[in-house]
Amino acid sequence: MSELESWLKERGITEIECVVADINGIARGKILPGYKFLRVHADGLRLPESIFTQTVTGDYPDEDVIDPVDRDIRLRPDPTTIRIVPWYDEATAQVIADCFHHDGSPVEIASRYVLRRVLRLYAERGWKPVVSPELEFYLTKINEDPDYPLQPPIGRSRRPETGRASYGIEAANEFDPVFEDVYDWCEAQEIDIDTLSHEAGAGQMEINFNHGDPLALADQAFLFKRTLRQAAIKHGIYATFMAKPMEGEPGSSMHIHQSLYDLATGRNLFAGEGGEPFSPLFLSYIAGLQKFLPAAMPLMAPNVNSYRRLRRYSTAPINTHWAVENRTVGLRVPESSPEARRVENRVAGADANPYLAMAATLACGWLGIEHGLEPTDPIRGSAYRRAQTLPQQMSDALAKLAASSPLKEVLGEHFVEVLLAVKQAENDAYQSVISSWEREHLLLNV
Repeated sequence: MSELESWLKERGITEIECVVADINGIARGKILPGYKFLRVHADGLRLPESIFTQTVTGDYPDEDVIDPVDRDIRLRPDPTTIRIVPWYDEATAQVIADCFHHDGSPVEIASRYVLRRVLRLYAERGWKPVVSPELEFYLTKINEDPDYPLQPPIGRSRRPETGRASYGIEAANEFDPVFEDVYDWCEAQEIDIDTLSHEAGAGQMEINFNHGDPLALADQAFLFKRTLRQAAIKHGIYATFMAKPMEGEPGSSMHIHQSLYDLATGRNLFAGEGGEPFSPLFLSYIAGLQKFLPAAMPLMAPNVNSYRRLRRYSTAPINTHWAVENRTVGLRVPESSPEARRVENRVAGADANPYLAMAATLACGWLGIEHGLEPTDPIRGSAYRRAQTLPQQMSDALAKLAASSPLKEVLGEHFVEVLLAVKQAENDAYQSVISSWEREHLLLNV
């Protein structure tokens, strides 16, 4: 009996969800009985490759970006990712799959593969990146009509929040029943979350993950989003990872702490020597983030809503300046021991696909090292007084990525072609919508 078969039988699993993250980080896949899964998992379940060209609205780009247009691919479940799905009454498991063509070659436009591709560059040098994501999100009232603004939910006090409650213990405790389920369900799934805190927005929270392997952490962040939404729905509210869900409130980010270790010695390669706080390699990594993050924005800020978050004095960065212990910059270096030397990329939104956001930040840092780049001097004071160098609209971000040959090479030419086509289709769809602001202010005044 195989190890996988034993795992399923020990837990009485009757149904399995085999999932992949599409280009937007949405779970796609197939659900099947446990006995059928054991029969077919070696050969791989089949799905159309076009799931990776699907827009967030469920549509597709007009141009053909895959050839043949809608061929099948095979899902090969990664047995190390199998987990219980704790919110079902029936004993159900979920497993994340990698995607392959019939000839055994990987599907290069699958987001999990894109991250693997970048990690392979580091492994070839004998290096191991380590990351720790921090995910912000909002809890809101159920919103049945999308034309109406979101509102903070009602907590245990039976009253909604009306003011800012950064790091408020009582404010977070308002939703204890939700988070008790979240912690229990994460423990059942071996999702290694750490601290919970209340953020600045009304009903806005943050969960921190313990540091570890980027692929494992991307898997966990992907599954955590699903877990949190299910817990919120169980308690009659929504959880949203939109970058800017509420007007007048701060946006939600996915800060990514990252460091780099030598596989042979275990030494932190970002730590300086001879009394220097930072190594030359660390400074080149910072320089790569500074230079290439603006072009990587379609992976960090992947939706038209994402750019509403990146505004001056809005608790989100507007440029790629760096500094020690400064939360106004895009690249913050926390005060730490040499063994824990790291940089926090504060650019990515909570709405980003975690596989692609981690691939993007590691790719930018890699290019800085590869090209021997030098960063600007760390700034003093507020970065909000400096020029905005991050794109302010989706169209600007797409143009920058399209012009960045180095990023295309690292992430994969075909993947970038598909990403640009999908995001352009989404941007075109958004531009066809007439908003309530336009009707309110332009209808009778212009």
